[in-house]
Amino acid sequence: MILDKHLKQPHIQPHQTSVFNLPIIISLLFWFSFLGNLSYLAYQFPNMPKWDYQNLIRINGFTLVIWTTVTFFSAILSSYASNYLKGFKYKNRFMILCFGFTISVMLFIASNHIALLLASWFSMGVFMSKLIGVNASWGEAKEASKFAQKYFLAGSIFLSAGVLLLAFQSSSHTLTEINAKVHLIPQHMVLIAAVLIIIAAIIQSAIYPFHRWLLSAMTAPTPASALMHAGFVNGSGILLSLFATTLFASNTLNILFIVGGVTAIIAQFAKLIQVNAKQKLGCSTIAQMGFMIMQCGLGFFNAAVVHLILHGFYKAYLFLSAGENIGYQAPENAEKIKITPFQALVVLIYGLLGAFLFMQLTGKGIAINSSIFLTLIVAITVGQITYNIVKQKSLSPMQKAIVPPVLFFIGIGLYALVYKAVSLCMADTPMTDVALPLSGVQIFVGIIFLIGFFIMKLGLYQKIPWLYVKLLNDSQPAKNTVLMYKNHL
Repeated sequence: MILDKHLKQPHIQPHQTSVFNLPIIISLLFWFSFLGNLSYLAYQFPNMPKWDYQNLIRINGFTLVIWTTVTFFSAILSSYASNYLKGFKYKNRFMILCFGFTISVMLFIASNHIALLLASWFSMGVFMSKLIGVNASWGEAKEASKFAQKYFLAGSIFLSAGVLLLAFQSSSHTLTEINAKVHLIPQHMVLIAAVLIIIAAIIQSAIYPFHRWLLSAMTAPTPASALMHAGFVNGSGILLSLFATTLFASNTLNILFIVGGVTAIIAQFAKLIQVNAKQKLGCSTIAQMGFMIMQCGLGFFNAAVVHLILHGFYKAYLFLSAGENIGYQAPENAEKIKITPFQALVVLIYGLLGAFLFMQLTGKGIAINSSIFLTLIVAITVGQITYNIVKQKSLSPMQKAIVPPVLFFIGIGLYALVYKAVSLCMADTPMTDVALPLSGVQIFVGIIFLIGFFIMKLGLYQKIPWLYVKLLNDSQPAKNTVLMYKNHL
């Protein structure tokens, strides 16, 4: 049998080394597209052009930013997949689906006609569900694909209902016209449409209680998982930004803020109890999507877009390097959280400095409005990073004194730079940077968020058995996606 395999190999080899190599061709298309988008964006910045084709497609600064980001991720992941999936039976199918998904995202962000908008949103879900189940010979993968497809179909139905309601009430068939006439639509109709659009958005971002599809999609190859977590789930941030005018007119931003905040805390808790690397990354993605939805709820859709871009880079890297990290890890007892008074002081100082520098660079958080919460998120992030550094035993006291300030200034400066650049590109997208008056709901959710954050960081959740069990049960994938076919292997 071994001899037969070797004898057959020469007959297969010419096909594998043929000039027409589909994965390489698709990868090159992505790279050329990325370089073209980046060059044009850099050439036109900051005066972004507007181009409209018969009310079907419109291209502006927002379009170019997302096109550049998406094509970059697709180029990186397709290049990685060309080698990673070598010998995989469905490699060409994977590359075709990846290409189809990328085109769908690009069409979605450029769509002005609602028919094209809804069709591209639906096709995004179709291509992603096919990527999840790309290994057609694996039963669990097929089940995961079907499970995800049900969620994506539901999201498309909710979005279609909301958009068509707006179109009917405004007698318009383009997004531009709907945004211009939304204030003429009866308030209760705008509210219904906004809620339907919000549901569609949180389904795609795997926001609680629609999170299980993402945790059940671990059968996808690593490049597909990276594309899913770096690109697909972020689509809700784009969707909400496109309908920002409707969300403001319906007064539904508090819904986004509450749902996003609750999800961010619950998912962070759930991440801590996972033992599987992909499940940890899945919970982390859900938490980050919660932060992104919170930013939309604060009225800063431009900040949400910045978040989805930076999260995409970060999560793509984590997925593509996950195997290497697992190889270097060894089982060990969990480290007990112990913060010395000096460490607490250092973390507090850097958190406050981070908030102050962010305020100075972006102008956010200076006035008493919802921008304060953006500053709060930055302060928490900087404080967390600083703590992770100062607790490292491998660093000398001198290194601990030098490394945090360097990372601190680079991190805050880079975030502020990206924030301002994206804000300039989105300048002609209506209602994407509007601070809201500080409300009791925001303050209450903010306090709950901080309490939950410190309960999580101090490990107090470990002393609450029912909470641990609840989080463990809620973070399990659908059973058919992990157990159904194990006896048939």
